Amino acid sequence: MPCGQPDSGAAPARYVLGVDVGSTVVKCHVYDRTAAVRGSSYRKVESLSPHPGWVELDPEVLWSQFTGVIKEAVQSAGLHMRQIAGLGISTQRGTFITWHKRTGKPFHNFISWQDLRSTDLVNSWNKSLLLKAIHAIFTVLHFLTGNDRYLAPSFLTFSTHQTSMKLSWVFKNIHEAEEAAKKNNCCFGTVDTWLLYRLTKGSVYATDYSNASSTGIFEPFTKCWNPTLCNLLSIPMSIYPPVKDTSFNFGSTDSEIFGVPIPIMAVVADQQSAMFGECCFHPGDVKLTMGTGGFWNVNTGEHLFASRGSLYPLIGWKIGEEVVYLTEGSISNIGTTIKWALDIELFTDVNETAEMAQSISDSQGVCFIPGLQVSGDDPYLCASFTGLKPSTNRNHLVRAILESVAFRNKLLYDIIVKKVHIPLRTIRADGGVSNNSFVMQMTSDLINKKIEKPANVDMSSLGAAFLAGLASGFWTDKKQLKKLRLVEAVFEPQKDSEEYRPAMDAWLQAMKHSSHW
Repeated sequence: MPCGQPDSGAAPARYVLGVDVGSTVVKCHVYDRTAAVRGSSYRKVESLSPHPGWVELDPEVLWSQFTGVIKEAVQSAGLHMRQIAGLGISTQRGTFITWHKRTGKPFHNFISWQDLRSTDLVNSWNKSLLLKAIHAIFTVLHFLTGNDRYLAPSFLTFSTHQTSMKLSWVFKNIHEAEEAAKKNNCCFGTVDTWLLYRLTKGSVYATDYSNASSTGIFEPFTKCWNPTLCNLLSIPMSIYPPVKDTSFNFGSTDSEIFGVPIPIMAVVADQQSAMFGECCFHPGDVKLTMGTGGFWNVNTGEHLFASRGSLYPLIGWKIGEEVVYLTEGSISNIGTTIKWALDIELFTDVNETAEMAQSISDSQGVCFIPGLQVSGDDPYLCASFTGLKPSTNRNHLVRAILESVAFRNKLLYDIIVKKVHIPLRTIRADGGVSNNSFVMQMTSDLINKKIEKPANVDMSSLGAAFLAGLASGFWTDKKQLKKLRLVEAVFEPQKDSEEYRPAMDAWLQAMKHSSHW
């Protein structure tokens, strides 16, 4: 009988699905009660660039990829759809779409978190007297009250990565969306919201706290969409979806889509999902994801830390009365740089790179600056190699690229130690680049900490499955989840970090020369 068709003799629901809609790949894994993967499917995300700097996703293509990987994964596991106890969905953050409330028709393609169309708007706001006035007002409020809620607005700076600026652009440039919003007929949704809407044929319109807080429009202190910011940017408050728990029964998929209804038991933002998949449940637990970009997340428990500069507060997840907060710092262009190096044939297989780097004692003074740095503190930083010599070969170039990842990990770790006043406990890594033993070992040496790498590095999928499994009763509690964790490797410091000092000093000097290009 074909996968997904009703089967009166099918076994009871003994599996959960974890789907991760990432920036480069849509993937689905079928998990059993031991969290072992029974079936999988992957499809490459196809981005569009209709104008220079614009990055979009076709909603119909994404929908086809999403439903396709679910069907293929269940089929590859040799299962029927009615054996699935629940579906958990992890999604890339900040990518959004708007559509007409009555017709369901989108006003535009998905606008990616990587999109740069709001650059002029961002520059205009950051130079404005109004923003300077806002800084002054909230600086005084923070000084008088000591309330960290006023700290973030006191140094608010807009960037092209923020959803708010691109959403403001939509209402300034897409007349149909503006008109629909005036009549309360415009819906806004990140990827999770739109998928929920499509999976339930319009009966469910919602998001969760992790995705909402990742837009920059949702106030993590008050747990509400931010009316002050929306008024400032002329974004109507009527467009936002209700915000639900992360691990929650959102309803079931329409039976026409997969043959039977599948309970949707969790939606979660990808980095928060990876944090949950790594079982970083306690304050001080740290998750390091190295994929397209790099993300350091620290569990800060029930405390929300606002900080200037490179770190920002997020809601990790909400389950019932429990709200867990995170502090996050990001690094751009990790996997992106390695893919570029593969495309220009510095190597033929990513798995070769660690061995290439280890085959030489140093990079021979070659430094790689990959563009945007820690949390995007210099948007004009020039990507470049420095220190090239006649004797420079591919191994030196590859080592320089990998060293730049470890050096940036060290910079961000030092910021975390300085600004997050919580003792750091375990550090767990995931993402494709965590498979690189050279980067992992060098990072461990530089920060002088042990780093664990799990057997399964697809943590966003696993986290979504864990959250769905808890909501459906498939798993009982977090204690059971921790027992399912499998650690493949542990990297412990082998060198004194001072041994890297000359190379890191040279890299920092090269970075200064490449700034404000």
